[in-house]
Amino acid sequence: MQIFQIPDSPNTDLLNHLVRKRILILDGAMGTQIQALGLAEEDFHGCACHHHSDHPQKGNNDLLSLTQPAAVEEIHFRYAMAGADIVETNTFSATTIAQADYGMEAAVHDLNVAGARLARAALDRATAIDGRPRFVAGAVGPTNRTASLSPDVNDPGYRAITFDDLRRAYGAQVRGLMEGGADLILIETIFDTLNAKAAIFACMEVFAEAGRRLPLMISGTITDASGRTLSGQTPTAFWHSVAHARPFTVGLNCALGASAMRPHLAELAQAADVAVCAYPNAGLPNAFGQYDEGPEETARQVADFAREGLVNVVGGCCGTTPDHIRAIAEAVTGLRPRSVK
Repeated sequence: MQIFQIPDSPNTDLLNHLVRKRILILDGAMGTQIQALGLAEEDFHGCACHHHSDHPQKGNNDLLSLTQPAAVEEIHFRYAMAGADIVETNTFSATTIAQADYGMEAAVHDLNVAGARLARAALDRATAIDGRPRFVAGAVGPTNRTASLSPDVNDPGYRAITFDDLRRAYGAQVRGLMEGGADLILIETIFDTLNAKAAIFACMEVFAEAGRRLPLMISGTITDASGRTLSGQTPTAFWHSVAHARPFTVGLNCALGASAMRPHLAELAQAADVAVCAYPNAGLPNAFGQYDEGPEETARQVADFAREGLVNVVGGCCGTTPDHIRAIAEAVTGLRPRSVK
């Protein structure tokens, strides 16, 4: 497959220009904002959604793109107006693998198309106000299966998912995101690099079908103090495992707050020859699973990443709000982006 002979999307040159000119801002947590809405089971159903299941749907946040589109669009809009240049679609779990928990596998195409269109509509509203270009990142989550590890301690050779299962699931998702108008694809919260490789392969297949290649953002997650992903890779090893994809950015997100993320981010920035993205949680969760770190504290730590020359794109993950993103955007204004080799 001659993937690198496929033309880039029209926004690729603009993104490459902007990421060298200034630090770009990614949005914050979708889940945090949805939880704040206090939705009940009936809110996850709606006449606009012709997909039905006998399973309870509360917690299936991706479904809200079909049943509560105005609420989802408004969350995207608030992040855009807070300073985000890149806004993620509400599709973190919009694969047949993840949607199987809700009996909503048949809704996957519609979830991804709608997710991208809602984000695009929100960004267009924001751009009409201030004239700033903004970009839709199609969010591709890790699924709830791992291709590298056995879920059965008594059978270490067993796998609950295969590479081809993942490739097909990711392919269906990326087709929907592209149809909906995504400008980039963000493969995020990677705990198993083999899953990420399946997602990358699926992207390449879909790009070849479409005749155009979207920029890829690839973001891993360090799961504990070992400084490794769940499948055992250091940040350097992670980079070398995905470098063949020639991503627009590589980075880290989720599990750790900014303070604990810093040494692992520094290692990745030293190894990678592309732009680096970091979007940490608002600290570590408390005993109730809530995030207590305020916008100014998160922004201060993320600005330190920039002062140390580690990042090109910054934002927030779990627990971050539009206020966090606004504070981050203000804190990095005027700071130089990391020099891309």
